[in-house]
Amino acid sequence: MSTVRPSRWEQKVAADPSHSTWYRDRMRGLAADGADLAGEARLVDAMLPRGSRVLDAGCGPGRVGAELAARGHVVVGVDVDPVLVDAARQDHPGADWRVGDLAELDLVADGVAEPFDAIVCAGNVMTFLAAGTEVEVLRRLRAHLTAGGRAVVGFGAGRGYAFDAFFADVGTAGLRVDVALATWDLRPFDDGADFLVAVLSRAAGTSTA
Repeated sequence: MSTVRPSRWEQKVAADPSHSTWYRDRMRGLAADGADLAGEARLVDAMLPRGSRVLDAGCGPGRVGAELAARGHVVVGVDVDPVLVDAARQDHPGADWRVGDLAELDLVADGVAEPFDAIVCAGNVMTFLAAGTEVEVLRRLRAHLTAGGRAVVGFGAGRGYAFDAFFADVGTAGLRVDVALATWDLRPFDDGADFLVAVLSRAAGTSTA
């Protein structure tokens, strides 16, 4: 049983039990309408050789991880919401989708022994975590990276997690910021940016443990 207090996403679902199905149906509708939902996956794919191992952290209904799997990568997706994970399994059977809290992420204990070449954490996932668990989540992401692996984290401003706080938490978690962008299409980050895409790697002297 989880010992972590409910995430902000779980609190939202508790307040509105239809929220998960609304979000699932919204994503399915956008896909059916031909919306471009692959921007995050394109960026991550450009960083990797074909057949890389990718963790979709906070995968939701699977749109990012599914695109990466379609591009030839081995994908494991984890999300705290069982409704969204079930949708990912139904709609995108080419990846391994699992229910789990990122603040307790331990895929080795769940039988996934190999670390990941890349981790993608898109869709404002960092702002839906339980308050105070951000550093622990970042530590656990770092622990699941290969020695040369990178994590790509994207979220917007005004969601209760300031960019400066995130940058401080990155260092506390034993990671470093290699690249900071303002969009998934590589526009530069500056003090006026209302979105952050951060490419992270393990800081010197840290291990995968």
